[in-house]
Formats: sequence, structure tokens, C-alpha cells
Amino acid sequence: MIGDCGLGLSATPVFCKLTKHGHRLISSIATAQDPSTSIGLLRKFVASSSKHVALNTLSHLLSPSTYHPRLSSLGFPLYSIIRQEPWFSWNTKLVADLIALLYRQERFDEAEILFSETVTKLEFKERELCNFYCNLVDSHAKQKSEKEVMDSCKELKQLILQSSSVYVKRRGYESIVGGFCAIGLLNEAENSIEEMRDMGLKPSLFEIRSLIYGYGRLGCFEDMKRSIVQMENEGFELEIVCCNMVVSSFGAHNKLSDMVSWLKKMRNSGISLSIRTYNSVLNSCPEITLMVRDLKTLPLSINELVDNLNNDEADLVRELVKSSVLDQAMEWKSSELKLDLHGMHMNSAYLIFLQWFDEMQQRFIAGNQVVPAEILVVCGSGKHSAVRGESPVKGLAKQMMLRLKCPMRVDRKNIGCLIAKGKVFKEWLCKLPPNEYGSPDDSAKTDASENVAMC
Repeated sequence: MIGDCGLGLSATPVFCKLTKHGHRLISSIATAQDPSTSIGLLRKFVASSSKHVALNTLSHLLSPSTYHPRLSSLGFPLYSIIRQEPWFSWNTKLVADLIALLYRQERFDEAEILFSETVTKLEFKERELCNFYCNLVDSHAKQKSEKEVMDSCKELKQLILQSSSVYVKRRGYESIVGGFCAIGLLNEAENSIEEMRDMGLKPSLFEIRSLIYGYGRLGCFEDMKRSIVQMENEGFELEIVCCNMVVSSFGAHNKLSDMVSWLKKMRNSGISLSIRTYNSVLNSCPEITLMVRDLKTLPLSINELVDNLNNDEADLVRELVKSSVLDQAMEWKSSELKLDLHGMHMNSAYLIFLQWFDEMQQRFIAGNQVVPAEILVVCGSGKHSAVRGESPVKGLAKQMMLRLKCPMRVDRKNIGCLIAKGKVFKEWLCKLPPNEYGSPDDSAKTDASENVAMC
């Protein structure tokens, strides 16, 4: 799932979901009988598109995550057409993405021409030239082009050694370390960090995080832990971004018990979990993933869910429900109570729903808060889903509401939301047995009671 993005003229291009206009272009080209008509279609598309739509489509064609040999080959001609537009603003990131794609397609002559043209253009602009090489390392790394990453790192290192600019040295080594880590050359990354120290430069949090995640992705957990100790010795505190990298790494290698231990460490250290933590943890739980595929038999309480899980997954759920992530997603006002599920994957939205019913029931029963006039659950309309217009999270929410006979319905004004009157929702929820959404252990119940008392 790819999130919303705005692509300015001089902004760094990011990989965006296609607009409707871009979708029509791709469909027309994909179904065209004569491939030679593609250039004409591209020209018509650019002429009839806004700069945002044109650049959005170009970014989509350059993205490794949407790579298709035939369609991605249109990236260079589309760029050539776009750069002739009066609104076009040249930037090194866009060029780097295009060069990296051309190398992946083994279109070396075109790539070299574009590379030489860019280096000549920036020859006397040291910072911009440095940024171009840095972008090139990053772009090659995203394309998984190991040789090209190493070649770009060599070019960048030459620039660093010739420069007296601290900015160039720091920026350059940041990309070199990040690039080596991205392609799994962790020894080279550590050597580069030592080179930084030899130059009198203290490694930044970025370089050390890159090492931590690089080792974690490879399953080298002792080296990952060693890098965490190194980070703390450098004076950097353990925080949520680094913790999410560790959690994600454990999950990728099915180390669920290690993930449980790490979540406990985070809780004991006072590090608040995030939606990204939920996504990483719950996407790593095969039993929960299997349950969510069958919405008609999905457990409808936390207790029931935990009872149907193995020990590791049950322990992970117990740790997650002790966090404040639900509070981050929920906004309670007298006029409206809103639960926003944006950014949550299916497994996360499912558990948050169970927590939300539990928390709401406890607060209503306690009677120490004003009943909001309206209850709103923001699911999304499927604009950025794999199948446009079909939101999996919305489908999950609707099915759960149906099975629970909940009075929520799709909002006529916004089909991406479910809505209900506050008093009607309260009456329905308070009629359910008090333990229907009970927390899975006593400590969680205590935490939930404290939350109610604080409200």
C-alpha cells in the first residue's frame, strides 16, 4: 500500500500511487497493438496533464516497486518529453532515479550520456555534485544494483577526499554507509564509519541506524545488538525508529519470542509504540494473518483472539494492548469521537478495533466522560489500495460491525468512513457483556482502568 504524496517541481520525487489520468495512460500503452504509438500517447498525455500528474506518472515508471520491463522502458522517453515543458525544474534526484533505471535495463549508453551530462552541468557546484552522487548511490541501492552502488561510492569517495567542505564529507559518508548497508556490505559500511572517525567526523545517528537495520535484515542479530551498544556509547538514546527496525528484523526472521522480549524492553524503557510497530509485529504473526483472511470466523474479542493463538503470538498481543497506540488513533470530543485507521495494515486495524470496543465500553460504563454526539471510524475509501476503490480495512470494519450487530453504517457524505449516533452506539455497546472485550490478562486490565481514571 502506498501512501499519499505531493510532488513539487524541485522536490525529491517519491513513489506515488498513479492518478486516474496516469492509470489511463498506462492502460492505453499496455493494450496498444502497435508499440510505436507509445511516444505519441506520451506526448498527448503530457500536453493534457498538470505538472503534478506528469511527474507523478514518471515517478511511478521509475520506481523499483512498480517495475515492469515494457512500461518502465517508457521512463526515459517520458522524461525527455517532460523536460521540454516550461514548468519543468531540473533536479538531481529525478536524474539519479532515471540513470539507475537505465542501468537496470542495461541501457548503458543512454545512462552514461545522462550521467556525463549531469556531471558536466554540476562540475563547479561541489555541493550539488555531491548530492547527485548521493542520490545516485541511493537510487542504485533501491534497484538492487550492487556493482553500480559500489562504483558510485568510489566516485563519491574521490569527491570527499578532494573536498575541504565538512558538509560534503558528512553528506557523502552518510550515503556511502547507507548504500553499503542497503546491499548487505556491512564490513565495508563499518570501515567507512572508521574512515569518518579518522577524518575527525563523529558518525551520526543515521549511519549507526543503517548498520543496525543492515545487520537485522541479514539476521546477524549479535552484530545488530553490538551496533545498538555502539549507538548508545556514541551518546544516542534508543528511540522508536531504531526499535521499529529491530522489531521488523526479528519479525522478518520469524523470531517472535525475541520480538516479545524487545517489546517488553521498550515498555520498561518508556518508549511508546507506534502504528509502524503494530504493523511490523502483527504482519509477522502467521496465525493472525490467517485469521484475518476469513472475516466471517474472526474472533471478536481480545480474550477469544488470545485463546486461539500460540504462546508467542498471544504474548505479542498482550504486549501491544498495553501500549498507547489506540490513544494516538482516537480523538474524543463532545461533538465527535473519531477513530482514524489511516496507516494501519489489516492485522493492526483488527487488533485496534478490538481494543477500541474494550476501551469504549469501559469509558461508557465509568460514566466520567460526555457521550459524543457522533461516532466516526475513518477506514479510507481505497484510493491507495492495491485495487483502487476497494479498501481492505473498510471491508474488515463492515464485516465486524455486521457480525456484532453494531449500529454503525457507511457515511453517505464520505464512503471511507463508518458513522453512528453517539447515544445509539453507547446503548448498543453497554448491552454487551462486560467481559466481551476484556483485556487478556490482569496487568492489561489494570492499565485500562488507569486509562479510564485519567480521562
